[in-house]
Amino acid sequence: MEEVYTDFLIIGGGVAGLRGAIELAPYGDVIVITKDMPTEGSTEYAQGGIAVALSDEDEVGIHFHDTIKAGDGLCNEDAVRVLVEEGPARIIELIEWGAEFDKEGSKLAFTLEAAHSRRRVLHAHGDSTGKELERVLINKIKTFPSVKRFPFCTAIDLIVSENRCIGAFILRNSQVFAIYAKVTLLATGGAGQLFSRTTNPSVATGDGMAMAFRAKAFLQDMEFIQFHPTVLYAPSAPQFLLSEAMRGEGAILKNIFHERFMDKYHPDAELAPRDIVSRAIISEMVKTGGSHVYLDLTHLDPDFLKNRFPRIYSTCLQYDINITKDLIPVSPAAHYIMGGVKTDLDGKTNIESLFAAGEVACTGVHGANRLASNSLLEGLVYGYRAGKAALEFSKDFKNLSFPMKLTKNNIKYSSLSLQKIEEIRTSLRRLMWERVGIIRCIDSLNIAKNTLLEWQDLENNNFNLRRGVELKNMFTLAKIITEAALKREESIGAHYRSDYPMKTSSVTKHSLINKKNSDVEVSWIQEKQK
Repeated sequence: MEEVYTDFLIIGGGVAGLRGAIELAPYGDVIVITKDMPTEGSTEYAQGGIAVALSDEDEVGIHFHDTIKAGDGLCNEDAVRVLVEEGPARIIELIEWGAEFDKEGSKLAFTLEAAHSRRRVLHAHGDSTGKELERVLINKIKTFPSVKRFPFCTAIDLIVSENRCIGAFILRNSQVFAIYAKVTLLATGGAGQLFSRTTNPSVATGDGMAMAFRAKAFLQDMEFIQFHPTVLYAPSAPQFLLSEAMRGEGAILKNIFHERFMDKYHPDAELAPRDIVSRAIISEMVKTGGSHVYLDLTHLDPDFLKNRFPRIYSTCLQYDINITKDLIPVSPAAHYIMGGVKTDLDGKTNIESLFAAGEVACTGVHGANRLASNSLLEGLVYGYRAGKAALEFSKDFKNLSFPMKLTKNNIKYSSLSLQKIEEIRTSLRRLMWERVGIIRCIDSLNIAKNTLLEWQDLENNNFNLRRGVELKNMFTLAKIITEAALKREESIGAHYRSDYPMKTSSVTKHSLINKKNSDVEVSWIQEKQK
């Protein structure tokens, strides 16, 4: 088996992985692996913007309060404090590196999004903020000769010896090789592809969380899946996200009878938190018998819309929808996972030499429901912190030596055909959408749990196809999310149980998930509410 040695291995090339790589690059060799092209990931598609308290009308303390409120009582306050206090420095740094955020005259332009009490969301080129961040970070990475990027490489499993991560097995062109490293940083993003409707790109299959779970890292709060309320709904169109900023700029939601409805569900109407808007849309669809609702911007100035949302405007035009004149058919889709690999405030996991940052990680910063546009900021702040912490940790290793080597030679690979893999994948995604989606109950969750048992053998299979590796990871995550959702018998944030419609906990409870033999074990971390 081919073996590659490096100081630092980063699995994932989005905002968190790149920011971590920048911090590590001056001090050793860095390998950044991506499953697809270097730019293919959730960062690239992030439209709305990045939240930060930099405007004249805003304060760090107000951003802190808004984040806590959106998290529905489950946020780690220390993690939120780190996010909002360190966020401005990370943004100023980006601007110094060449980030071109939109401006009004000579000042930065800020917009309003749901559950924010101030206009604090920076955006770039109207609705291409993530793409701009990716451009700046990749250009910065290119200035470091110590960084090597390996595209089209799929991480299969972490290599762990005596509770220390010493690298990962990687699949490239149907061949497996090993990358050994002093420190490994997981930055693989989310798991939206577990659901048949999702805004996430095809690479978001929960790989980092599944690999960490198999390696006996702790996961946390995996029941909390955020569904974005407004995703394009048209037979020939992709599941294209229509930014929260559109409602911040005055867009209205209407049912199929063209009646406005959000004011019946929440006093903030269209600017209510995402979980509330998503459930309201589902309720309205059930009441009216519709498969979607409409987003209406026709009362807004056409030139403003074209300039403010150029990417959305041009994309919708491709599907015969003119957002300045037509009602836009929308319905919710899986968007973001608040849970992930449990870390401290420096990205450290319970496995030595393994760090995690971004959507794959869970510091508790988002609680039960992420505040809009905090995700890119999280990637920057915690990618930076994980990079710094990984560097300090690596200094204990004078030489790149390993206690043992593991090989995946002579492995028997699964005989499942690509067609069968795709069939199971489609069935699993539909199952998760229908039974473990926006509204859950014990009956739907048990149906999911029992159906997943039919595919139990996937966990024991080895694959030399990317789609097979992804399917194995998706199955593992589906089982974990279902078990965590069953365990939490209450409704809080994005986790809504129709059989337990109220928040019942007298204490703040975080679910802690770990691997026990071949089973998923869910327990509670409890703390008194502040």
